[in-house]
Amino acid sequence: MLDDVPRPGIWKRLLLGAVLIVFAAAGATAVAAFHEIDKVVDALELGPELKLGHELAKTDPGKPQTLMILGSDRRPKNNAEGAAGARSDTIMLIRLNPEKEAIAIMSLPRDLKVEIPGHGTDKINMAYEYGGPRLTLRTVKRLTGLSVNHVINVNFRGFWRAVNAVGCVYADIDRRYYNDLAEYTYINLQPGYQRLCGTDALQYVRFRHEDNDLVRSGRQQDFLRLAKQQITTSELFEKRDRLLKIFGRNTTTDDGLRSRAEVLRLLKLVLGTANLPIREVHFEGQIGPSYVEASDAQVKRLVDKFLEVEDSPGPRGELKPQRKKKGRKKRPRTPEELGLEDASAFGQEQALLAVQSGAGGSLPVLYPRLRMKGSLYIDQPRVYKVRHDGERYGAYRMVLRFDFGEYYGLQGLTWKDPPILEDPAEVRRIGRRKYELHYDGDRLRLVAWRTPKAVYWISNTLLLTLSERQMLANARSTQRL
Repeated sequence: MLDDVPRPGIWKRLLLGAVLIVFAAAGATAVAAFHEIDKVVDALELGPELKLGHELAKTDPGKPQTLMILGSDRRPKNNAEGAAGARSDTIMLIRLNPEKEAIAIMSLPRDLKVEIPGHGTDKINMAYEYGGPRLTLRTVKRLTGLSVNHVINVNFRGFWRAVNAVGCVYADIDRRYYNDLAEYTYINLQPGYQRLCGTDALQYVRFRHEDNDLVRSGRQQDFLRLAKQQITTSELFEKRDRLLKIFGRNTTTDDGLRSRAEVLRLLKLVLGTANLPIREVHFEGQIGPSYVEASDAQVKRLVDKFLEVEDSPGPRGELKPQRKKKGRKKRPRTPEELGLEDASAFGQEQALLAVQSGAGGSLPVLYPRLRMKGSLYIDQPRVYKVRHDGERYGAYRMVLRFDFGEYYGLQGLTWKDPPILEDPAEVRRIGRRKYELHYDGDRLRLVAWRTPKAVYWISNTLLLTLSERQMLANARSTQRL
């Protein structure tokens, strides 16, 4: 019937909804644009079918659905059984419910300690090696108690092609990433706001040397958010055929998504949630020497938030055990009470190094007089150029390492309207400056301000550890050399 086929006038919303799902599909992310239903089905049939038995739930048309997205380094030889060396790099759940106020996303840490049916206690990503997507699905259902409607397995080999196809992604790199050891993938990225393409983007989101599962998940989610922010529906529409081929050749799905009727049902649900924001339910757990651990009560609370789309308060995770609070504390008023210390001499030294490296002039160098207690500047600031639309913009980045291996920093840039600063949640005047506040849930992710010559911002850590008051205090303490 004609009523079953989306009309051309709604393709913009349909494409927007599709990219939300498909970008989530890799946690770091393959991309596709949905145009004609038959094209979608044909693309999904390019890869082998996932053999999942009777593990998937059925729902009535228009009812909420839960999707499980797996990002893996290779396809298992048999989609029902495991393949040596093939592990799930990303396990993500997406909840589409048109009656809620947001699309819910929850990533499960790859090192999460779980019971794998038939294999005992192990890291959750080992379920993929033992039994492929089917055993991973059984393990996730057992852990969460959730019903899952569809499974999409994305091969990361197609990731760099998809990133290049959409024109690459500008990302805010928190620190230096470097590794040339054989045990880990090669990477060589400098800190600062920059354009990531192809293999650089893949290496960044998959980096696992010198950090942990919660930080890695935060990095992937941050890249996902930046990609979604930068890619327009018109760009997706123009490149839809190429993106569909990339997606289809690097994706395997359950048999339901090889049916025109089921694909149409899912796309209608996507259409109904296309205008909703994405809310990430941050996984709460404790990092041990070998595992990320979470109690049954913690998992239940996370599942409840996932179903009700309640954003988890506080930072994305903790790298050290939290001491119990005794009584009500007074509201901190001084830098010392906020956990900050005077570091004017160190900041000024960084500024002088930046000027010696070529900053200044068209890019005035600002430096923070405060820093988090226990944090240290890492190396000298990076002074470099950002290229965009044939122009070269001056930039510098100061990086501080905070506590247990988290990084925050100060960015200066002569490019006045970079995508990262689009649509601030709030503009707040404090003193002589107007600060643009960008949030992730209840946490301040970035605070920016503008001068006649440049824009500047303080970036939070990937786990969003710094509080709003700490972020604003750091920003307010910046002064010109």
